[in-house]
Amino acid sequence: MSALAEPIAAGREQHVYSGAAWSVGGADGPLDRGRHGTRSWDGPTLDGGELWDLASVTKPVVGLAVMALVERGALTLDSTVGDLLPGYRDGDKADLTVRQLLTHTSGIPGQVPLYRDHPTRASLLEAVRLLPLTARPGTRVQYSSQGFIILGLIAEAATGQPLDTLVDQLVCAPLGMRQTFFRPSPAHRARAVATEDCPWRGRLVTGEVHDENAVVLGGVGGHAGLFTTLDDMELLGAALVGDGRGVLRPETFALMTAAHTDHLGLRRALAWQGRDVVGSPVGTAFGPDSYGHTGFTGTSLWVDPAAKRYAVLLTNRVHPTRDGDGITAVRRAFHTAAAALPAPSPAD
Repeated sequence: MSALAEPIAAGREQHVYSGAAWSVGGADGPLDRGRHGTRSWDGPTLDGGELWDLASVTKPVVGLAVMALVERGALTLDSTVGDLLPGYRDGDKADLTVRQLLTHTSGIPGQVPLYRDHPTRASLLEAVRLLPLTARPGTRVQYSSQGFIILGLIAEAATGQPLDTLVDQLVCAPLGMRQTFFRPSPAHRARAVATEDCPWRGRLVTGEVHDENAVVLGGVGGHAGLFTTLDDMELLGAALVGDGRGVLRPETFALMTAAHTDHLGLRRALAWQGRDVVGSPVGTAFGPDSYGHTGFTGTSLWVDPAAKRYAVLLTNRVHPTRDGDGITAVRRAFHTAAAALPAPSPAD
């Protein structure tokens, strides 16, 4: 068993997830990849064609689309919510900027279960609009899915196109990611990995977005909703190691992945998390300039630009329940092994 496969197998033995897939590589593709386990605890063995719910790893993909719009002049990092969303012009979010939304410094509160009291898209979006700020904008890093919901609305308003279309046109299609999309069709759902036996829905969720706020939004949100395969995540990882090639100009990509919030004590890039002083969700094996994102369902994408290396880990750690934190140890062990993989020789 390879060094990468060992922590993955251990995670399944500890019932952290039923299945996992991984890839570690560079701009030219994977150095090591594999899969282990089953789509659900009583389901078929993984065969490589599975669809995984990315959860919050959706955020940096949407962020790439937003930066592509910045590059095209459709909006700027200093564009405000009120500039683009008329309904926000008289509220406390009118002067929030695209930059603050991307860096989680808007002051909009974090994970709020709005779906419990707002069962329709219109009512949930109104609840997002009315959420009171919990910090003065620009003074604190506070992770906010609600901020990315607004960011998705801004992208739509700036272009007149739906968010799912924008993500496909600006990110997925240029990179050849043809198995990455919101709202899987019934045929695609048959290939999806199971997530939670959801108390709110009263059933096992498979092929439908796990995030409940995203469910009410119709499966498409700036914060969650994308499904993908390991093959497509390898394409994204290679593009990131290649300085955003295929999606952004190098200078735009450098701006996106640079540290923007070190003065606030936590490192955030534009739609990415950096490695804080105390480390990152994946440990400290990747370099100090590394960046990435994790997803609640057990997914992650992390990039070390100095080592020219990406690491993708896809699991269904919320299956059949979200209880338990075993994924933390698995992520750290996996990324430690990923960082230790030898680089390919020039002859390779």
